Amino acid sequence: MMSHPRTLARRSAGLLSVTALATSAVTVSLALATAPAQASPSAPAHVSYYSFKEINNQNDPTFNQLLGINDSGKIAGYFGSGAQGHPNKGYTLTSPYRQVNFRNQNFPGSKQTQVTGLNNKGIQVGFWSTMNKKNLSDNNFGYYSINGTHFHKVNFPTSHPASPPVDQLLGVNDSGMAVGFYVDSNGSSHAYLYDIPAHRYIGWTSHIRNVTSTTATGINDEGSICGFVALKNGDTESFLVRKTSPHLYVIKYPGASATQAFGVNKYGEVVGTYTSGPSSAPLTFGFTWSHGRGFQKINYPGSMNGTTFVNGVNDNGDLVGFFTGLGGNTNGFLARP
Repeated sequence: MMSHPRTLARRSAGLLSVTALATSAVTVSLALATAPAQASPSAPAHVSYYSFKEINNQNDPTFNQLLGINDSGKIAGYFGSGAQGHPNKGYTLTSPYRQVNFRNQNFPGSKQTQVTGLNNKGIQVGFWSTMNKKNLSDNNFGYYSINGTHFHKVNFPTSHPASPPVDQLLGVNDSGMAVGFYVDSNGSSHAYLYDIPAHRYIGWTSHIRNVTSTTATGINDEGSICGFVALKNGDTESFLVRKTSPHLYVIKYPGASATQAFGVNKYGEVVGTYTSGPSSAPLTFGFTWSHGRGFQKINYPGSMNGTTFVNGVNDNGDLVGFFTGLGGNTNGFLARP
């Protein structure tokens, strides 16, 4: 199905005609007073020790991905691989994370939905599709909801969308500022912000040079934005853009061929995945990174080697993501420091 750029495990899709073209769309750029700071391999490492918990919705125990977590421990995710006849179905989940604590959340009339992020004020974001095709080339449309109800479409008002259209919301902060991306007719991704209270679209750039695509994936309450870019040389690098100096951190896991950031908390802790090894047999692991503490590798105990993805982090440092188990199933997990 639909893919979600947060991970290399998802395919991409979607965009829709804007709900109200009267809504303003503006472009902002962040003036950099200093050169981009590098997330250096020599940065001192601060090691956290995590307790891991596997979490799966038993409506489909073969495929679950956990994508976001707020400060009270409420989790956003979905089940279903997206293959034809096996559609994505969104949900939220609250502690103590038993089957009775799952709540379905699917955009009305959709065939597929992923809940990708949530804040502490009852807002969830994600994307949905009207398709579940064999070739996985499904349209995607962004949305936000209030406590799993009152669904609203969010799709950047571009004049040159991909076909089928691709638009996804991936993160939201407590001020109601959401981040995501759309894909143009040339196949390039463009990051944007959506101000939910003002119903306003804001085009956005990280100011990293020589890029072909930019995807914004997470935003914290201070307005710091994380995500990743595809460079003209084929590499994938991540970024953290802050309102205070240094404004831009370029994040590259040492020795990785690709680094993708998916979430950031109020302390500037960034989480995501990195890929290493030969292109014929790549390995993917999760990571955490923060300035002054450096990188930490995250690998789910007992997973198939090189199949751990970290997608979300809250202000308590709790992580959510997914891994491939030894039986071949995709399983969600929660990790607490």
